[in-house]
Amino acid sequence: MENSQEYQLQVKDIHLSFGGLMALNGVTTGVRKGEIFSIIGPNGAGKTCLLNCINRFYHPEKGQVIFEDRDISEMKPHKIASLGIARTFQNVELFAHMTVLDNIKLGAHVHLKSGFLSGGIYYGKSRTEEILLRKEIEEKIIDLLEIEHIRKQVVHALPYGLQKRVELARALAMKPRVLLLDEPATGMNLEETEDMARFILDINEEWETTIILIEHDMGVVMDISDRICVLDFGQKIAEGKPQEIRLNENVIKAYLGEEDITYSRLGA
Repeated sequence: MENSQEYQLQVKDIHLSFGGLMALNGVTTGVRKGEIFSIIGPNGAGKTCLLNCINRFYHPEKGQVIFEDRDISEMKPHKIASLGIARTFQNVELFAHMTVLDNIKLGAHVHLKSGFLSGGIYYGKSRTEEILLRKEIEEKIIDLLEIEHIRKQVVHALPYGLQKRVELARALAMKPRVLLLDEPATGMNLEETEDMARFILDINEEWETTIILIEHDMGVVMDISDRICVLDFGQKIAEGKPQEIRLNENVIKAYLGEEDITYSRLGA
């Protein structure tokens, strides 16, 4: 393990179990500022569990989560979000009967200074903040993700691929320093997947946002990742650059169950 001071976000010796079943067994890893860091592994390897430990949806029995030299292991999820750690999910978690724009605006609530009471007393101040927020969302996020044409539509009427894009937009409205993406391309066709990969690269490069990515599409992972961590049965079995992971025998065995296989399944 490299010097922990190199990492913007680090997990140390994370243990998590459910009813005696070990989901994470001593996982230690970290992501550097500005990286696209992918977490891969077979189904049930513990990938989503690790993200859930980072933003405190799960409470590990042992271990630490360190963000920018601060121990956030005991923080509430909303406090972690306010620090700049945003999240998308495997399944779309949007308000289906609200518009695209309203869903995105909800992501910015952690940064709004006008609460319900102050909004009622100081309507002008609250209104000004609302206008500025909407302007920022429309000029930066909606433009970046190319969803101007659907901004006023109700979410439940949108195709699945566009709903995933709206969920990403809502996460960006939180102005994240670290963005946790849980299978952002799941259920998408080839064109939608390529678009999503392009958006992730744009967010990383233009916004200078650190990204932790879980994704089953090995082509996407190998193409856009700076480094990759591989989990299997709750344990880390490899970590390194894409080319190193692609040729790692332990990784190949974990995915395909035997040694004498081709590397094509791992994005070669």
